[in-house]
Amino acid sequence: MQRPAIQAKLEIICGPMFSGKSEELIRRLRRAIIARQEVKVFKPELDTRRGIDRVTSHNGAMIEAQPIAQIEDILSIADDAHVIGIDEVQFFSTDIINVICQLVDNGKRVIACGLDLDFRGIPFGPMPTLLAIADYITKLQSICTLCGIDAHFTQRLVNEQPARFDDPIIQLGAQEAYQPRCRSCYQIDKKPHFQQIQP
Repeated sequence: MQRPAIQAKLEIICGPMFSGKSEELIRRLRRAIIARQEVKVFKPELDTRRGIDRVTSHNGAMIEAQPIAQIEDILSIADDAHVIGIDEVQFFSTDIINVICQLVDNGKRVIACGLDLDFRGIPFGPMPTLLAIADYITKLQSICTLCGIDAHFTQRLVNEQPARFDDPIIQLGAQEAYQPRCRSCYQIDKKPHFQQIQP
């Protein structure tokens, strides 16, 4: 069988919670499988919300995945793959950036999805760099649970009240702890301060 033609590239799918990121990742990976391309899917080991060995979207779509604790393991496990999917990429350390670059340099198509902003409204982990170096970016919107317009922010709730800015950044949860919010409805006790980067 002839090896399928693959264009090496990095695709990033981002947006707030409940915007369909994992659903879009699964859709692209399934198309690659239909095209007889070898697909490997990875997720951070800490994300056990809907099963450790699969990526599952909020609408119930799923695909088998390999949980990863050591980021470098992706390189050996994905060696024979044409297409690599990475879910919840924001939970990995910034070491994932070099791993992804190496995969693309080795001729792989890498599709990664994750939150572009954490609950504080600050770019999340490796996402800013991945967005900057990506070949293609898909930025999805959700629907604000309060007013119904497009939502870009993820509101964390503690006892049904907005979380505080200084709360821990990573806290796994779903509808019980997070809501998509528009800019007007999003609440936080203090705004992030973005330092100006000098050239």
